[in-house]
Amino acid sequence: MNLALWIAAGLLAAVALTGGITKTFVPKERLAATTGGGWTAGASVGFVKTLGVLELLAAAGLLLPAMLDVAPVLVPVTAICWVALMVGAMITHLRHGEARFIGLNLAYLAVAAFVAWGRLDSSPFTG
Repeated sequence: MNLALWIAAGLLAAVALTGGITKTFVPKERLAATTGGGWTAGASVGFVKTLGVLELLAAAGLLLPAMLDVAPVLVPVTAICWVALMVGAMITHLRHGEARFIGLNLAYLAVAAFVAWGRLDSSPFTG
């Protein structure tokens, strides 16, 4: 179970890192022209960049606390925050007629819920 939770957190961290780098460093106009990025056309640059920074922090929060053994409870807390972020992403995609991305967001939500459940209940980092 521990290995499955590490793999799930690692995959989710990779997704968060990719999204975070994109939203933080790619110009909003270029994002708006990409598949799935249409929602950024109506969002402020500050909002998009803030989401990017939050995703970068999520990538770190899903792995580093456990790897460094510093406040490992932040791993499930970060996973719970990712669940909330995915709910917001699904609502945003629905509002912008991008319903085809709901399944992907739902998959990320499920992985995050698995990490949160596993690290809070089934396989916490406590020795």
